[in-house]
Parts: sequence; structure tokens; C-alpha cells
Amino acid sequence: MGFKLISLFLLPLLILTILSGADQSPHVSHRNKTALAGARGVGKVELNGRKQTSGCNLFQGRWVFDASYPFYNSSMCPFIDGEFNCFGRPDKQFLMYSWQPDSCTIPRFDGKAFLNKWRGKRVMFVGDSLSLNMWESLACMIHSSVPDSKYTFIKRTPLSSLTFQEYGVTLYLYRTPYLVDISKEDVGRVLNLGTIEGGADVWKDMDILLFNSWHWWLHKGVQSQGWDFIRNGSSLIRDMDRLDAFNKGLTTWAQWVDQNVNTSQTRVFFQGISPTHYVGREWNEPRKTCNGQMQPLTGSTYPGGSVPAASIVSRVLSLMKTPVYLLDITTLSQLRKDAHPSTYGGDGGTDCSHWCLPGLPDTWNQLLYAALSM
Repeated sequence: MGFKLISLFLLPLLILTILSGADQSPHVSHRNKTALAGARGVGKVELNGRKQTSGCNLFQGRWVFDASYPFYNSSMCPFIDGEFNCFGRPDKQFLMYSWQPDSCTIPRFDGKAFLNKWRGKRVMFVGDSLSLNMWESLACMIHSSVPDSKYTFIKRTPLSSLTFQEYGVTLYLYRTPYLVDISKEDVGRVLNLGTIEGGADVWKDMDILLFNSWHWWLHKGVQSQGWDFIRNGSSLIRDMDRLDAFNKGLTTWAQWVDQNVNTSQTRVFFQGISPTHYVGREWNEPRKTCNGQMQPLTGSTYPGGSVPAASIVSRVLSLMKTPVYLLDITTLSQLRKDAHPSTYGGDGGTDCSHWCLPGLPDTWNQLLYAALSM
């Protein structure tokens, strides 16, 4: 998993629904984390030469109980993997929370409106299993809006796709947990912090690109991490500081985006850092994990503070020429210690890393929908 080599038999997928014609919204940079989509207009500001509505940070707010949630029933969505399907979980209140920004109201997701706006377009999620989590969430949210709409669903590694045939909209998933290359060399599998070559051509010419990477940078052990050596410049090493490695790898990704993405066609997002809840002392319950948690944390700040990788993401994005919208889901997700599969994910362990579907990733997609509705 995570290798960026794409075999010839996958190439036919690349021609699915390659149509054109939907309106394109202007690109907007949100490197300063001022999330402005969905605001009930309060003036205009100029940023990097682009006008945008100001006054709303989508990602600063709190969770409120909302009986109109969830968006869909897991039993009615054919796209959910067992690891995200928490159908056997006895408590259901965790499904009934909506995210409320402090200074505005975000639009409720409308799958049919999404399909109409992006008719004939291609959306690609690129990253690890958190990208899979969000991709399946969006698939379910759209499907619940148009349950009778015909679709084509192809799930393979590294490239999967879901096409809503009537609308010509295709949601792609490209699995590559590090974004940069892992190659087979004489010494073994090498994580190359300075190259993005294998498979990256399939990322080009999309209408929406949403990237994600972080969790695998924390994996230790050659079986878990998926590589034997790191190539850092001219050096071949067994290991290095993982935050430093992430910074170098993400910088390589940023250079690839700046050199290869056609900004007149493609809107680029970075998913932000999705947190885990294995260490209860972060929210003042030292002996607890996500297991047994039944409600979100109150308020708008996380007692354990920020995730170090989040500052790396913000810094790298700030140095890019290409406008990249940071879908800054870290803090709002930190507050959801209750939303993980825990022991109900079907793998026999305790999963405090991924998220139940329906659940938190639906909010990520609602925020994506708000950003795209600007």
C-alpha cells in the first residue's frame, strides 16, 4: 500500500468522464487560515489579488447537538469499508452533532446541487486511509441525495473511482500515504523525500485535488512503515526525525504542485492533519482512550494543544506559488474523541485513528462543500 506505481491495466480508468463545462469558481488562498466560505457576507478584502468574502473562520467554533443528523444511514450506503462502519456500536448520539462556526452559518450539504455544479468534472483525493475515509464519506453523502442515480464503482490499488453516470462526475481516490515516492532499489524499499514521479501524472488535469498525508510518517518498524531506508538528498539512511522527514517530503509535494498544476482549471486543497485519541491525558482523562467515549469535548479549544505537523503544513503552504486551501480540520476533529470506530471497526483492535461513517468526515466534506460554494 502507498506505492505510486500504476500498472497499465489501470490506465483505462483515466478516461472516465473526462468532460468539461461546469462553472469554475476563482481560486482563493487560505494560508492564513481565514476560512471564508459560506459566510453571510460582511464585506470584501483583497488577498493575493483575489477578492473574497471576509468575516468567517469556518474552523473556529463548537459542536452542537443536532437531531437532523446524520446525513445518511450506513446500511444504505454501498461504499463504506468495514473498518469505518460502526453499525454495531450501541450508542448513537455521537452521530447527532453538527459543527457550528462562531461567526457564521455553513450551508447544509446538498449532493444533487454538488453534482449539478460539478457536472462533467473530476475530483481526486490523494493520500492515505484518512483520504479513503473522506472519499467514502463524500460518496455516501452524494448517494443519499440521489439514491436512484446510476453509478460505476471501481475499487483497486492505488486508483479507485466512483462515477455518477447521469452527471458525469467522478470521485477518484489515489492511495499514496507519503505523497513522495517509495521505490525498490538494491538495498530494499526506499522512501525518497525528494521525488514525486511514479503515478503522479494521474493527479494532473483534475478539477478538484484534495491531498492528505501525515499518519504514516509516524509508523515505526519496516513492516508498518512500508520502507527500509530513507533517501534524503544524497544520503541513504535507516531513519531520521519524522517531523523533519515530513517537512522535506511535503516541500517536495509543494514543488510538484507549483510546477504541474494548472491553476486555471484545478482547485487544490490540503485536508489538514487528522488527530488521534489514544492518549487520554490530552483531554484530562489520563487512563482513557477513544474507547467508550460518547460525546464531544465542549468549547472550542483542545486541552492537549496543537499537533506539531499542523504548523509544518501551514508553513509549507505559505511558501507556495499555487493557492492551496487548507481544510483546517485539526482542532474541530480533536474535539471529537467520541467519533472513532474504537472497537467497532471490524479489525479486532481499538481504532482511535480513523472515523466512523456516518460521522466526522461528513463534516469535513460539508466544509469542503462550503469552500467550493464561495
